[in-house]
Amino acid sequence: MAGKSEPLADLSVAYTMDKVPAADWLVAAPVVWCILLGAILLMLRKRTDIQPLVAIPALGILVLMTFALLAHVIQNGTVTMTMGRWLPPFGISFTVDLLGAFFAATSALVALGAGIYGRSDVDDTGRRYGFYPFLLLIMAGILGAFMTGDIFNLYVWFEVLLISSFGLLVLGSERKQLDGAVKYAFLNLVATTLFLVATGYLYGLFGTLNMADITVKASELRGTAPLMTLVTLYLLAFAMKAAAFPVNFWLPASYHTPRLVVSALFAGLLTKVGIYALLRILGMLFPFEREELSFLIAIAAALTMILGVVGALAQNDIRRSLGFLVISGIGVMMAGLALGSPAGLSGAIFYAAHSMVVMTALYFATGIGARLGGSFELTSAGGLYARNAFLAAMTLILFLSVAGLPPFSGLWPKIMLVKASLDIGAWWLAGAILVTGLLTTITVGRIWVLAYWRPAPGEGPATMVPASLSAGATIALAGLVAVTIAAGVWPEPVMALAQDAARGLIDPSAYVLSVFPVEASQ
Repeated sequence: MAGKSEPLADLSVAYTMDKVPAADWLVAAPVVWCILLGAILLMLRKRTDIQPLVAIPALGILVLMTFALLAHVIQNGTVTMTMGRWLPPFGISFTVDLLGAFFAATSALVALGAGIYGRSDVDDTGRRYGFYPFLLLIMAGILGAFMTGDIFNLYVWFEVLLISSFGLLVLGSERKQLDGAVKYAFLNLVATTLFLVATGYLYGLFGTLNMADITVKASELRGTAPLMTLVTLYLLAFAMKAAAFPVNFWLPASYHTPRLVVSALFAGLLTKVGIYALLRILGMLFPFEREELSFLIAIAAALTMILGVVGALAQNDIRRSLGFLVISGIGVMMAGLALGSPAGLSGAIFYAAHSMVVMTALYFATGIGARLGGSFELTSAGGLYARNAFLAAMTLILFLSVAGLPPFSGLWPKIMLVKASLDIGAWWLAGAILVTGLLTTITVGRIWVLAYWRPAPGEGPATMVPASLSAGATIALAGLVAVTIAAGVWPEPVMALAQDAARGLIDPSAYVLSVFPVEASQ
């Protein structure tokens, strides 16, 4: 006997029934590509001669993917792909706006430089221990963090990049590397724990982890839920990951210990993921709470800037000096977050992209200089200009750029941030940015004079022997230097991208519309 037939479920309520446009696959493709190639390179770990031949073209394809995604977002607006076809907020979404796409494309460019530079910097042992697989997997974590539209998934991608960074940090298993890894791991695990606690707290308050959903519901809960406590936890967690004052002491204790290409990758990208998370969560999800905390953030930004550059000026080891300059740059970015205005946020975004490129290239130049001069210590270095004028010229350009001097990429975001500070009467914050620039100029000028201009101790001009650079190191360094020159001489495209990305944070309606097209249009 036939039973009563059950009505068919309306799957359109829970599922997205439309086919995914081909261009939208670019949202997931970079992360999938990195994981796939990382697995392939892991299987090739014993074929150290083949690994660079696979990894470098793969990173080149990654650059094409991310720039194609950036072009797609510029042309069509924010793009969302929901995993498993479940509709948000139940399905996990990748949502890419201009901020995420811009940072993803810049980080892929930096990773390609690291892959090329690593061919000469990482020996067979380092390749066998997983340099190239870890490089691809850390990029999967970084790109996943820039693209996810779900806060718990942001935590997951942080874990992916953190685990991969542990592997890169201890390549070689030297005593100093293990010591640096312990400091790095402990502080980052504390920050990750705070991140997880805050995320559990957030889910208890909102009942959702989708960023667009939280953006809509925050206004409804404001005044009844302890959102300030929640935002303070996130601020502390991501400030620690970004190495902002007063939780920045782990960075100079660890970034000088690994191989130079690893230090370059960390300096260029890892702290910027923390800045991205601060911009996304405080700038877009909780702007009112950010406004309440703006003075505290501004104080932390000024102290991070000033103490970072003073620490750099006090160092004898060039690598440690660069580590402190990374910290100082984080303060500049946090100044833009503290301002919260379109000009302030766009200045922070522009400066973050500039720092990704320039700090990575500075570590490359420092590594090449140490090979030619035999030391990272200023007391024993010297004569690099006589040994290789091309390296000296490239390094000088990077020094001028990191100091914010014309005509290079570091100038424009600082001008934007100084103007944004003066526009709201925060003259002391503008002064901190300008003083930081002056002290940075003194710091890098000291390094260039001692390590490049003066003869090496015990050598005269007649005894200096010119030296050539490896092709891979030259290409990686010159490529990134070309980017900072181009962004300095022709800043309008980057400035426009940064300004549009900042507007997307301040007015997230397009972001919400991409995730919830029906609700947002009603």
